[in-house]
Amino acid sequence: MPEEGSDTARDGAFRFAYDPGVLRYGSADDLHGELDALGADRALVVCGETVGSTPAAVDPVTDGLGENLAGVFAGTTPEKRLETAFEGLDAMRARDADAIVGLGGGSSLDLAKVIAVLAARDADPEVIGRELAETGSIRVPPGSLPPIVAVPTTLAGADLSIVAGVTASPSSGLVPEPASGGVSDPRLMPGAVVYDPTLFATTPEDVLRASAMNGFDKGIETLYARAATPVTDATATRGLSLLRRGLPTLGSEGANETTLRPVLRGTMLVQYGISRPGETTLSIIHAFGHGLRREGVQQGLAHAVVAPAVLSYLFDRVPGRRGLLAAALGVGDAPDPAEAVVEEVTRVRDALGLPGRLRDVDGPEPVDLPAVAERILGDGFMRNAPAGLDPTAEGIEAVLRDAW
Repeated sequence: MPEEGSDTARDGAFRFAYDPGVLRYGSADDLHGELDALGADRALVVCGETVGSTPAAVDPVTDGLGENLAGVFAGTTPEKRLETAFEGLDAMRARDADAIVGLGGGSSLDLAKVIAVLAARDADPEVIGRELAETGSIRVPPGSLPPIVAVPTTLAGADLSIVAGVTASPSSGLVPEPASGGVSDPRLMPGAVVYDPTLFATTPEDVLRASAMNGFDKGIETLYARAATPVTDATATRGLSLLRRGLPTLGSEGANETTLRPVLRGTMLVQYGISRPGETTLSIIHAFGHGLRREGVQQGLAHAVVAPAVLSYLFDRVPGRRGLLAAALGVGDAPDPAEAVVEEVTRVRDALGLPGRLRDVDGPEPVDLPAVAERILGDGFMRNAPAGLDPTAEGIEAVLRDAW
C-alpha cells in the first residue's frame, strides 16, 4: 500500500462503477419535474410522524409535487421496522402510487427503499419476514423498481446510497425473534436527491448537529478506506474542506440558508461515490457507530464521542493517509499530521456542541464494553479498515474505555 501522501489508497489500478441520481440544490418546488423525468405519475411521500405533522417540512414537498402527489404516509420510525414498510406498501397501493418520495432522516429514506423492494416483490409478509430472519436481508427481484426520490432533512450523508437497513420484532408476527439486516442493489439509488435548505432548517437543532457528525465522518473515512479511489479522494477532500469551516458556524449561529449552504454542499460531496456495487468507503468509525447504536446510543452522538479516539487508535498503528486528511482539514502544515487531524476533528465536534464522552450519553456501562467491542469487531465495515490494521476485541475495548 502507498504511504499517506500518495494520490490514492490503492496501488495503481482501480474500478469506479457509480451511477448516482440527479443532485438538486435549492428548492423542492420542482419535485413534479423530477418525477416526470423519472417517468412516474403519482408519488407517495414517506416520512416520520413529526415531519408529517410539521407544515414547514412537509408542505413544500407536497406543493412541489402538485398533481403528482398521491398522498403522505407519515409512519416511519428510527427502528426502520419491516411491519412499517408493509404499512407504507398498503398506503402506496391504496393511493395508486407508482413512485416514492422519502422525506426526512435516514430512517425515512431507508424505509422508502424497503417499500420499493416490497412493491416489486409482491410477496406475503410472512415470507419476507422469514427471509429477513434467516438471511439478514431481503432479496431485490429482477426488473424495475418504483422510482425513488430522496428529500433529506438531516446531515448524515446517507442520501446517495444503494443500501437500506430494516428490522423486525416478534411483536410484528413476522419473525420468531428480533431480526435486523438490510437490502442492497444499485437500483435502490434514488433517481433524484433534492437538497432544500429551508427543509433542513425545520429539523431540531440537536438532531441536525448530531447527524452532521455522521456525515463529517463519512468524508474522513472515505480517504483512508480500502475502497478509496482518486474520484472519492477528490470529492471527500473538497467536502471536508467545506464542512470543517461550515459546521462550526452552524453550531454557533444555528441553521439558516446561509449557514447551511457550505454544509449541504460538503455533505453532498463527502458521500459521492461511497456507496457502490460491491463496496463502500465506510470503515472503522462507522463500525463503532453501529455497535454503539445497538446499545441505544444515537448514531450521530456515537460518532461524536468515538471519532477522535478511533483516529488516535488508527494512527498509532497505520499511516491512515494522515497527510491527505490533514490537508483536507486545513492543518496540512502541522508538524504532526496525525495529532493535528485528531485535534481538528475534536474542534469540529466541540463547535457543534456535541458530547465528548461516552459516559455523557445514554448507552452502555463500563461492564458492557467487552461485549460491545466484540460486536464492533464483527461489524461488516471493519473489513474496510485501512490495510495493515489488525483490530482485536481488546484493542477496540481500549478505544471504548478511552472514549468513556
